[in-house]
Amino acid sequence: MQSYPYIITVSSEKGGVGKTTLATNLAIYLKALDDDLPVTIFSFDNHFTVDRMFEIKGQRTTGTVADFLMETPGRDLVHTGQYGVGYIPSSASLTDLKGSIKGPMVLARLLALSRIPGIIVIDTRPDLDILTQNALFAADRAIIPVKDMPSLENCRNIFALFDQRGLDRKSLSLIPCLVDERIKFDGPFADQKTLLKAYALNRGYRCFDTYISKSPKVESLNTNPDGKIYPILTHAKWTEVHGQFAQLTQTILSEYRATTETRALLFHQWLRTEEERKKEAYFARLSGLKSQCLLCGRPVSGDESEQVSFYFEVSDGSVAGFFEEECFFSLLISSIYNLDIDLSESDPTYLIMRDAARESVFTFRPVTNGNGATVEFNRFGLDGVHQLRKSYPLREFNGGILQKERSRLFTLISETFGERLNVSADTFLLVHPVLREKPESILREENYRGITRLKQRIVQHSAA
Repeated sequence: MQSYPYIITVSSEKGGVGKTTLATNLAIYLKALDDDLPVTIFSFDNHFTVDRMFEIKGQRTTGTVADFLMETPGRDLVHTGQYGVGYIPSSASLTDLKGSIKGPMVLARLLALSRIPGIIVIDTRPDLDILTQNALFAADRAIIPVKDMPSLENCRNIFALFDQRGLDRKSLSLIPCLVDERIKFDGPFADQKTLLKAYALNRGYRCFDTYISKSPKVESLNTNPDGKIYPILTHAKWTEVHGQFAQLTQTILSEYRATTETRALLFHQWLRTEEERKKEAYFARLSGLKSQCLLCGRPVSGDESEQVSFYFEVSDGSVAGFFEEECFFSLLISSIYNLDIDLSESDPTYLIMRDAARESVFTFRPVTNGNGATVEFNRFGLDGVHQLRKSYPLREFNGGILQKERSRLFTLISETFGERLNVSADTFLLVHPVLREKPESILREENYRGITRLKQRIVQHSAA
């Protein structure tokens, strides 16, 4: 049975609030309070504290969190570390990877497919970059440490981010950290933690009941002559911070045990539904294709046919199919460029026009005006930039009715629009080049979205 982890993200835009100390020690306390619970941690920061805390001397590691972001299955990257906590090694190349992270839900998908059991703790950088956003949106519980008013002010950016995305704030919780118990105030807010909680609650932020005190003993665990990082659980047992971490961990464990469906599970269910939808849409598009070439009548299929080079579709979805390159190119030569249809394939003009066609998108739209039926022809680049516009008279036979050969342009329009010879500006026949090795791939979701965007851009151009 596949495991779907419970995700805890520790995040703050403000540095120096104890974020990494909170993340690493929380992982250790979770494992200590429930030895049967798998606990894993990884970091998007580049200080390698997670590695120094959990790596076992002489342990051989393979893969990093960068590999995880590049689609290596998460479970294959988890190493069993100190204190029984699993960890994914950190990476110094995350900055270079940010540009390849397309959207804020990439990590949610990777975690849903990771097969990492139990709880995953994610430590983040002190900013709201794309990796931090991914970690926040994937979290069942996001813990935001605050130690003063500036760090509390920074919280509003995280909450605003959730509001912009229409996400529920319930996963976000603040915790006062590095609270100096010696500081006292007159009035109703007697100390730091009370003041911070009051301001937070007044702004509608949820807060944990507990807090984490400032402790010289805890600070010495990160900076010492040994150059090691020691956990609070074993090296600060008699401090207030030890009890505070135990209380926080109990709260987290209670939330974890009360969660019947983690976000990773829900996201996996959505992924499965979305995948089924994509398959159904793909097969619907595939089954709606014309089985014959509209220009020559020969059977044509997108199933790995080396002759197929162009996909066509009426923008309202009424007709779609594939053209063989020879047929469509002959139409361009004879009806659009008015050249000799018997032009040699080795002719430089032919070669230049063929290469240009493979890098272009074409539209055809029948229009009726005072001069009779015409066809509005446009050529666009693959990026949707307009390059050419012309109009051609729509006649069934070029040169008159006594001409024996029917006009290819007339055949194209009649086979796609039927008797509709005056359509709106947002209705047109689009012809798009395809991969000759796998033409049907243009109908797959990720590629067909490009066709949809292109049609929208053409409509906007027509309106302008």
